[in-house]
Amino acid sequence: MSRLVVFTGGGTGGHVFPGIAVIEKLRQLEPSIEVVWIGSSLPLERGIVDRFGVRFVPIPSGKLRRYVSLRNVVDLFKIVGGLVKALWLLRRLHPPLLFSKGGYVSVPPVAAAHLLGIPVFTHESDVDPGLATRMNARFAERIFVAYEESRKFFPAGRADSVIVSGNPVRTEIFSGRAQRGRGRLGAPTGRPILLVLGGSQGAHQINGLVSESIVELLKQFFVVHQMGDLEYRKSEREGLFTVGFFAEEYPDILAAADLVLARSGAGTLWELAALGKPSILVPLARFSRGDQLRNAEQFAARGAAVVLTGEQATGPELIAVAGRLVREPGQLEAMAKAARSIYRDDAAGFIAQQIIKRIGEVDANSPA
Repeated sequence: MSRLVVFTGGGTGGHVFPGIAVIEKLRQLEPSIEVVWIGSSLPLERGIVDRFGVRFVPIPSGKLRRYVSLRNVVDLFKIVGGLVKALWLLRRLHPPLLFSKGGYVSVPPVAAAHLLGIPVFTHESDVDPGLATRMNARFAERIFVAYEESRKFFPAGRADSVIVSGNPVRTEIFSGRAQRGRGRLGAPTGRPILLVLGGSQGAHQINGLVSESIVELLKQFFVVHQMGDLEYRKSEREGLFTVGFFAEEYPDILAAADLVLARSGAGTLWELAALGKPSILVPLARFSRGDQLRNAEQFAARGAAVVLTGEQATGPELIAVAGRLVREPGQLEAMAKAARSIYRDDAAGFIAQQIIKRIGEVDANSPA
């Protein structure tokens, strides 16, 4: 069996972490396998990949936009440059398979793999596929999706290629310990923890909601606020712990949380589901294709989350909802149970097994 598999994807941590989860399982099942990740030049993206000991190769990347913008012209040249570099890289590495985790950076490597006759697998984390996944799916042998509802977004002729796998969750998420997390935070015993997550780059709207509500929230919670590096401010308030971005300590912090306030990116939601964490979700709306709203609706429909959108996404409403959830007996426990029911066990392992099987077939059919 060839010992090299190429992964691609990026733009945010939400595109990278699920791919890392699959890589972890690949390494467990086939320790001889080597992995190369083709990504963008974003420091956060490279930092995540480097932390897990995966070789990272950046390529020029241009964002795919659905609206008219002069930046589309500049980015078109970047996309062409990315395709040229991906062709050169894949021709040199000659991997038996390329796995795409989506995001705009993945389109040139997927197209290059197709041109070179390299099998492509792709995975979509959201309920409905983004533009990059829709493009990549044209060249993919197998299209892994998180939800059964996602099947309807692909052509009927590709039905046999679409496989419901759930979303991969990296192994370290399950290693967290609540007591250790409370110790890291200095949170007092018996006081519920509200964990605020804005994603890998923070969230200006959520930061504003917390700032508006913090006095009242601190009356009921120990608040842990991941603000994003650009908006990070050290806390001067008792009972408020702030950080730019959590890294290796994140599993302990998540394990300690009693309630989570977050965007509804697919990666975050499935980590919450894996650990059974009740949540208040504020989907990204502006400049969004609506994927976060549809993700959030899936969790709300199952009783795992409360969703604040539009005029509901205000400080007073956040205070009211958070207070109600923590005061009503059994409410958080019921939401936690509902969240756990969404999680599909070991999606990463399932996808890794499919990759291993396919590259074995490629090797068997290769000329001696």
